[in-house]
Formats: sequence, structure tokens, C-alpha cells
Amino acid sequence: MICFPNAKINLGLRILNRREDGFHNIETVFVPVGFRDILEIVPSSDHTTSIKMSGIAIDGSPDNNLCMKAAALMRLYYNIPDVKMHLHKIIPMGAGLGGGSADAAFTIITINKLFNLDLDATRMKQIAAELGSDCAFFIDNTTSLGSQKGEVLEAINVEALDALTVVIVKPDLHISTAEAYQHVVPNPLPSNLKELVLEPVTRWKETIVNDFEKPLALSYPEIEKIKQRLYNKGALYASLSGSGSALFALFDAEPDDIATEFPDCFVWKEQNMAI
Repeated sequence: MICFPNAKINLGLRILNRREDGFHNIETVFVPVGFRDILEIVPSSDHTTSIKMSGIAIDGSPDNNLCMKAAALMRLYYNIPDVKMHLHKIIPMGAGLGGGSADAAFTIITINKLFNLDLDATRMKQIAAELGSDCAFFIDNTTSLGSQKGEVLEAINVEALDALTVVIVKPDLHISTAEAYQHVVPNPLPSNLKELVLEPVTRWKETIVNDFEKPLALSYPEIEKIKQRLYNKGALYASLSGSGSALFALFDAEPDDIATEFPDCFVWKEQNMAI
């Protein structure tokens, strides 16, 4: 069975406070985009669960891959047979695009279908949340307000996105979530993000912020330079996605020659963001 785990971007990301468990309470709007990995899962014939990887090289042992961890949780809870997986990695790591979290969530969804477990979305989100704070978002995979660690989700309809073109630009930087949190100072003041994203997109530049962006730009000045160049190309709104290093920009029409504008970066674009 083949599935296509997709990336996400964040409309705003507020770091509210540090929790007693060491994580942070946040507020963000997760938006799915059509930039996808490819994942195949089939029953194993040799009584071992394994993963083969291609595409972008992934550091570390395959045993630590989130797909393997997701499969292990499903075996623990539901005694499913072993599986063989092949992950073709396209979404870059350390980019704030949620690729690893999506892979984990789609592993849960696909195993549920493959073995006819009949799990509902609530149960799959509970399992996904054990693997990462934004994994649960990819179960429903619809634009959602995320709170607490990001695992508490409320669907939200941001109609303005449907007609826009999104461009993602990733410089040759890898920013881990741990590194990003080292630079940020929590801000507990409410932002009313749920209301702000329903205002016209032309206002977002002044009202919707990612708390990771300014401190990371001090260490990586190319972040601010890319953002400004996106605005120079006519972006309605541009921002760091998640904890970076990718930036995204929203345009009301597909910009000309966007790839040639950033020859040293990975560039992806999609018209009509509804996936």
C-alpha cells in the first residue's frame, strides 16, 4: 500500500511558556500543502519490520526513523504482523515543514487500512501524539489551530488560502527544533491568532508572527534576506515555517522566475493550496 505524506506550513507560531515536562505551550495554525514524500508499506514475509530509504539522505540509524517508531507502536497496541516499508524522502529535514511527523502519521493511517484495524481519527491522533507534537495534525490533515504542545487541534477554515499560490524556499541550512528553542524567549501574551488568520491576507504582514524567526535570523541572516526578496517578488505574506529553516510566501498569482531568484536554495511552488 502506497501513501504520500505531505508537508505543512505554519501561519504564525507563538511560544507562550515552558511547561513542567520540558516542552513549550504554543499557538499556531497548521496548513497542509501538497509537497509530498512517498511511503510504501507491505506485510513482511520474514517476520521482521524494516525500512528502506531513498531520495534525500536521512542521518542516523533506520531504527530511529519515525516510521519505524510508528510501526512499533502499532505492533505494541494491536499485535499486527511485521511490515516492510520503503520511504522515498523528498521533503527536506530541519526545514520546519513537518516531513518526519507526516511520515509517522501516514504510517499509522496506512497500517490501520492495511490490517483493517478500523481505528477512528481520535485514536490515531492519540498514537501519533506519542511520536511528536505535530504528528497528530497529519491524521485529519486539514488546516487547524494547534495549541498546548501542538497536539490539541481545532479545525479552522481559512478560505483565503484556497486561491493563493504558495512558494517554499529552503536555504542550505539545517535547523533542529532543539536549536531553535535555544534562541527563543517565550511570550505569554495572547495573540488571538484564530481571529487574525481570518482577516485579509494583506494584513498578516503586520499582525501574524513566528516567534522563532527574529532570533534565528540573528544567527542566520540569510533568513531575513530571503524573506525580503520574496516580498520584492510580490508576496502578500512571507514567514519562516515552524522552527525553520524553510520560508514560505503566499502570492495571489504565480510569480515569474521564482526558482532563478534563489539559485542556491531548494524551491517548491503550488497553485491553489487546497489539497
